[in-house]
Amino acid sequence: MALSVETESHIYRALRTASGAAAHLVAFGFTIFVAVLARPGSSLFSWHPVLMSLAFSFLMTEALLVFSPESSLLHSLSRKGRARCHWVLQLLALLCALLGLSLVILHKEQLGKAHLATRHGQAGLLAVLWAGLQCSGGVGLLYPKLLPRWPLAKLKLYHATSGLVGYLLGSASLLLGMCSFWFTATVTGGTWYLAVLCPVLTSLVIMNQVSNAYLYRKRIQP
Repeated sequence: MALSVETESHIYRALRTASGAAAHLVAFGFTIFVAVLARPGSSLFSWHPVLMSLAFSFLMTEALLVFSPESSLLHSLSRKGRARCHWVLQLLALLCALLGLSLVILHKEQLGKAHLATRHGQAGLLAVLWAGLQCSGGVGLLYPKLLPRWPLAKLKLYHATSGLVGYLLGSASLLLGMCSFWFTATVTGGTWYLAVLCPVLTSLVIMNQVSNAYLYRKRIQP
């Protein structure tokens, strides 16, 4: 028996709500897991994985889910209010990422190790630089009068697309970090695979949220 369009719509929204809730829990849980593993304060390096997971797993995930009609934790706020919360969360993520990057650079200097010698380090640097550019671009959306010649709809599309790329870069950096000796020396077996699934799951949810937001805008445009 075929389902009605209304039933399919309810099922789809329920699945998106469930996946969004899972993304909230996974992003938070993964960050806590890394913090317990790294024991921040035990060494200079210990702050690096904590700050990076806080930036690219928790804060950025929350910043993007702010706009989700099914998964946002800030439904009571206006669109403008959610946009400002999004920008604040992204800015906090960038600050955490910059601090995490600075600390690992200092750590390598103290040990006399080469910088950017691994795929993880290269991806991490690219993700941090991209996040900086993304935050700068967000200023144009907060204050569109700064870019009067650019249609606001196109700016939003470019910003959302660029933000998705940046999020995936951050997730790739986290995945490569879980292949490092520091991580694999402690986390093995099924626990390692579960940890790897965390950024994969949140990335899939975020890709779905961003693509559906774009399609929704296309439908409501006259």
